[in-house]
Amino acid sequence: MNRTRLAAGAVACAALVALTACTPRDAADVDGDPGELTIVDSLPAGTKPVDEVTWAIAEGEPATLNPAASANLIIPNLCDNLLSLQPDFSIEPGIATSAEFVDPVTFVIELRDDVTFWDGSPVTADDVVYSLQQGMNPESQWYGAFALVVPDPATGIVATGPNEVTVHFVAPDSAFREALAGQGGAVMQQKFGEAAGDALGTPDGGLMCTGPYELADGGWTPGSSITTTANADYWNGAPLVQKLTYTFVSDGSTLATALTQGEIDGAINVSPSSRAVFEGDGAGTLTIGHSTASYSFGPTTATGPAANPKIRQALSLAIDREQYLQTVVNGLGYVQKTLVPEFSFQSMADADVYQAGYDALAAPEVDLEQAKQLVADSGEDVSEPLVIAVPAGAKEFEQTATIIQAAGEQIGLDLEIDEMQASDFGALFYDPAKREGVDFVATQGYLETPGVLGYPSLFVLPAEQGGIFNWSGYENAEVTAHMTAARNATDARTAADEFVAAQAVYAPDQLQVTLAGTYQLTYLNDDLTGVTTSVAAYSSPWALHLGGK
Repeated sequence: MNRTRLAAGAVACAALVALTACTPRDAADVDGDPGELTIVDSLPAGTKPVDEVTWAIAEGEPATLNPAASANLIIPNLCDNLLSLQPDFSIEPGIATSAEFVDPVTFVIELRDDVTFWDGSPVTADDVVYSLQQGMNPESQWYGAFALVVPDPATGIVATGPNEVTVHFVAPDSAFREALAGQGGAVMQQKFGEAAGDALGTPDGGLMCTGPYELADGGWTPGSSITTTANADYWNGAPLVQKLTYTFVSDGSTLATALTQGEIDGAINVSPSSRAVFEGDGAGTLTIGHSTASYSFGPTTATGPAANPKIRQALSLAIDREQYLQTVVNGLGYVQKTLVPEFSFQSMADADVYQAGYDALAAPEVDLEQAKQLVADSGEDVSEPLVIAVPAGAKEFEQTATIIQAAGEQIGLDLEIDEMQASDFGALFYDPAKREGVDFVATQGYLETPGVLGYPSLFVLPAEQGGIFNWSGYENAEVTAHMTAARNATDARTAADEFVAAQAVYAPDQLQVTLAGTYQLTYLNDDLTGVTTSVAAYSSPWALHLGGK
């Protein structure tokens, strides 16, 4: 599955950068030459107990810790997923010892028999059924992963043994297994969840999961912090950190100062604009990890110039990606050709097929004359300004909009920048009324689990088939057929071939104009080690091995 981030950061892997192997190391080794970036996806495990660690959440305070309703960096340390996502984006058993299709439409999950919730009660098949059924709610952000599950609760997801759950599908689904390594596969206690109701995951309702850290009663002080404590009985080994307290610092400069002065011990998704501060003398070290995140912009309307592929292609041809990389992400990124980055499929079967498909795509280039011709050929009335929305106060997005505006000016397109307050900008993605008068929106999206289908599906498929961000009304029967065939494929090679065929058609249409892939940026106090530093942190207990050196 995937998601579009509103203003916070995350990352991905590269075409222009010489990447090193994803092996742990002791410290980051970064200088100003992008060709010499060292990419590290996890730090060596801690060896010494630590009483307390303070961690900053750069995205701000979450609305909820319910894994069925939100995705943030706190939940993975609280709630285990059925399958375990590794720092290199591969998948291993987790609470589930196995999770496989036994025939094209029947998926069987076998559970460990030694996993307990924080209150000491064992995880049962019924708890897993309850947890997975949360994703069947169309309002769940993981609904897309469960779209092909038999909708009848009595037959779709059922307990078929004390430690066995069976999922029945209406059609084969090649993407389902990977989703269980994300928060769509998070396990919660049924009894606690049903008692909490709508308050589940809130400061008042609390949570009951199995993860390495526990959320105690009163642990969440709204507007201030969330305090969690080590789960001494954790099935995969107790954490070394006894208390992990999260604080919320969304201002990049403020966070950089607090981290480098040692007031806060660590943070993930620190701003690339503070690179020089992080690489100077300070309490900790900046680590650069693989990610799947990218900056892009796309149409918000089905009418007018923004909905015309020629206009989007023209803007793409007018934007200098190298300038973008240096200006917006401070050299901590790379040119990315299309929506799905290479890191998302490197651990998948038939990765060579996906790689060949990616390599065959045209690389972004600057060609102002061709761009002007595309504008002329579009047949669109471009006498009125086009509006691009960005979140107010987010430096990277302000710079992004300015670069797009300047590119448009060179080819006869007038763009106005609408800096929207966070609440309005967030609502834009789900409330059509908030998109009125807006032509483009700049975003940063990422994929939290391996897989290639989820992210592009949001933009290239009809809304009724999962294209919830397909606001331009894009409809291409060939793309839809290939994407559907890829998802329904019962073998990995067919799935890969079908996706590559779809990508070859939709990529030139620029449903999202991809501007740059970026890296996961983690800053950690030099006395500590052991965190996951790749984008896998979004779906794995990244602080399990956190501890002293």
